Amino acid sequence: MALNNMKERGAESVNMVSGANFVILTLTIFTAFLIFGLSENVKGPAIPSIQSDFGIDEFQVGLLLAINAFGYLIACGYTAPLAAKSGLRPTLAVSLIGMALSGIGICLSPGFLPLALSFFVMYLGNGMLEITLGLMAATIFTKNTGAMLNISHFFYGLGSMIGPVLSARLMAATMENTTLGWRYMYLIILSFALIPLILGLIGRMAERSGDRQKLRITAFLKKPWVWPIILGLSLSYVCEMGIGGWLVNFLEKAYAFESGDAAFILAAFFACFTAARLILGPLTDKVGFTRSMLIATSFSGLAIIIGVAAGRPGIALLIIAGIGVAPIYPTMLAIVAKLFADDIYTAMTVILTVLGIISMISNLMLGGIVDGARHIFTQYYGEAGVGIAYSAGIMFLGLCCLVAFAATLVLYRELKRDGKMV
Repeated sequence: MALNNMKERGAESVNMVSGANFVILTLTIFTAFLIFGLSENVKGPAIPSIQSDFGIDEFQVGLLLAINAFGYLIACGYTAPLAAKSGLRPTLAVSLIGMALSGIGICLSPGFLPLALSFFVMYLGNGMLEITLGLMAATIFTKNTGAMLNISHFFYGLGSMIGPVLSARLMAATMENTTLGWRYMYLIILSFALIPLILGLIGRMAERSGDRQKLRITAFLKKPWVWPIILGLSLSYVCEMGIGGWLVNFLEKAYAFESGDAAFILAAFFACFTAARLILGPLTDKVGFTRSMLIATSFSGLAIIIGVAAGRPGIALLIIAGIGVAPIYPTMLAIVAKLFADDIYTAMTVILTVLGIISMISNLMLGGIVDGARHIFTQYYGEAGVGIAYSAGIMFLGLCCLVAFAATLVLYRELKRDGKMV
């Protein structure tokens, strides 16, 4: 009888994610990732203006980004349990509404502290959205998992590519002889979260069966391949977010680029990033997820470090580093989905919570590295020391990718030893 009930629930699950409903849910995931990419990567052109308006230094920029990571961290702690209890659709709705409301808060912020609080709320929404989309994708895309996750994250890359250019143009746009600036830019961009919200409310989501065995967190953390996954995923995420947050500032301070030109280069990075997710994503299923990670982390780390070391001619390497950065995050999530299919909720909660901690610490470190190096090098090289300081910060991001490569190499050996190679 129990077996028959499980079969019936399984058949119901398949029916609920087939046909027109599957299309709606897929569109929900794709558009939500698009808005997610926009919301996270419009900050590159905005940060120099925010610095100027509020008179904050590089460490405070790092603190602002760390606060963002802290919001993401908190969201990691409660999103999966909330989704398991209340359902994926309500959780998706809360995340998108939170993002839209944060746009109002950012627009109206009178000072740095209210701005930081509004960014915190935005990243609560972003964190909830990312985990919810990951759970939805793991439930819906049971075939060609690597390809579908990379295609889903392609839309994140598309939003990331459009974001810097759209941000710069909206900030420079005028309405009734008033420049919109970064405040109204955020208000407009974050209001787009209402689009996937409407789609998500239309679709029907089959929740995972409660009959699946749930892993204890302590038992989960004792699995030998968990920590290499966490470290590889976290540090590659730090690199991806760091490029989005710091590249424009680096180009302006190190090479005296105009804001629009710097935003265009960031958009070019995300163009490579986006194309790689679309083109290379399906190859990860054939090459193997772990092998793909080894190739991607080593390529991106070396491209970033050599690109910074080469000076202005190395900007091309920084752009094409997006090809290596792109497949890392969705491919690692595909590894998680395959290895922990029986309790994806526990896996996502633990792994992404630790990711949030590492991301928060790394953002503080990055801000501290740039600010500390600026104070040291300006004493010896004057204004040129600022560029050296920002170069050190971007090199730190390349180093993160190389450490992610080392972690993936450990993962490869552990999975091969245990006969669980994916």
